[in-house]
Amino acid sequence: MAARLKGIPAHIVVPSNAPACKIAAVKEYGGNVHLCEPTVTAREAISAQIAAETGATFIPPYDYKHVIAGQGTIGLELLQQVPHLDVIIVPVSGGGMLSGITLAAKAIKPGIIILAAEPGGTNNAPDAAAGKAAGRLIQDMPKPLTIADGLQARLGQLTWPVVRDLVDGVVVITDERIVAAMKLIFERMKVVVEPSGAAGLAAMLAPEFTKVLAAALARVSPQPAERANGVANGAASTGSNEQQRQLHIGVILCGGNLDFEAKGFWDMKNWQPAS
Repeated sequence: MAARLKGIPAHIVVPSNAPACKIAAVKEYGGNVHLCEPTVTAREAISAQIAAETGATFIPPYDYKHVIAGQGTIGLELLQQVPHLDVIIVPVSGGGMLSGITLAAKAIKPGIIILAAEPGGTNNAPDAAAGKAAGRLIQDMPKPLTIADGLQARLGQLTWPVVRDLVDGVVVITDERIVAAMKLIFERMKVVVEPSGAAGLAAMLAPEFTKVLAAALARVSPQPAERANGVANGAASTGSNEQQRQLHIGVILCGGNLDFEAKGFWDMKNWQPAS
């Protein structure tokens, strides 16, 4: 859309397994769609070829300082509207949005806790969580086979240091929980959110969330130990602890590309992950 408004041709490299509605929208907005195999290697190869043939400037989807800065405005606007937030939960894939929000939010409010929501997939391949645990960038792990097609990239050279040093924890979620979160958002909020966009709420509702949050609270604010203990004991989900009710949590809902014609979309027994 921005390119069309400026009269500039835009070439968009899209994985062949992307939702049909996303591809159709790019075309309707005037983008030239180039399909590729759903791998980072294939995407980068075709992007380089297009840049060489057309003279276009390559804009990486996440591991690029201008993209990270742009994504940071989400955190800026969120804290302008809700300055008393204690925690922000952000879906993670390549880490551009997570890095931007983390840098902006922690610059404004250093004590805020940032948690990442990451799908493990049917093959249990959450690279952000694995990297945090190992203390290094994981580059040899396969992409997660997940319904959240927008969360299948890997952390980059620019985004990894932010995740390593500033993100306070990663909650790994299953596809069943992602679908449950989508349904809850549809039914209660009346908002259309794609699987990748529902990952944050799925993480907050997951049993593992209280443990990850408690560990983050203990690191960021060692003093109120009883606050962290209350979270670990289940207060985050039950609201039974007076101090826990004082935590204000923001959840990023990002993306509404839904292919409603996909067979078995709501039936997890019949659903198969994209290869």
